[in-house]
Amino acid sequence: MNRLQKISLSVVFLILLIDQAIKIWIKSTMMIGEEFPVFGRWFIIHFVENNGMAFGMELAGEFGKLFLSVFRIVAVSAIGFYLFKLSKKETPMGVMVCLSMVLAGAMGNIIDSAFYGLIFDHSYGQVATFLPQTGGYASFLHGKVVDMFYFPILRGTYPGWLPFVGGDDFLFFRPVFNFADSAISVGIFLLLIFYRNFFKEKE
Repeated sequence: MNRLQKISLSVVFLILLIDQAIKIWIKSTMMIGEEFPVFGRWFIIHFVENNGMAFGMELAGEFGKLFLSVFRIVAVSAIGFYLFKLSKKETPMGVMVCLSMVLAGAMGNIIDSAFYGLIFDHSYGQVATFLPQTGGYASFLHGKVVDMFYFPILRGTYPGWLPFVGGDDFLFFRPVFNFADSAISVGIFLLLIFYRNFFKEKE
């Protein structure tokens, strides 16, 4: 195993470890909708679950969920294969780290979808039990993704003169997300911003 492969594996392992530790802690100690502030009103731990993509977006229906789970597995396999090929070349370390972050984030959410429905019961009105005797709340690949990071940074009301939304309340930032989502977003963002610089360093 060469240096780039070791770095990639270390990044993936560390992100998965942090992501799953947070999710298992949330799932094992909180009920759906339960929350507590971390830093005032702008950083809140708020437990929700979703069937779909990053930041709570969803594909409707049972087949939408299955399609998304299969798509994630295919995408993770493709990214993993691509990383393996890059690791055999003189690929800049920054590119490898960013792609490893994306890979780890996708894997983290796949774990939720694939296994959480099997190993936990539901969290509605109760704290979920790990390995319940009656079985989990969903079948393989039909589990829900655990989200908890909520940043309602800015609250207010749209001016009345604005068409369509005038007088309505607004909230920024509304989505609730998890550590895996953060790894994916930061990895992609850094890759897009610094991609040319990464390869200039190589040259």
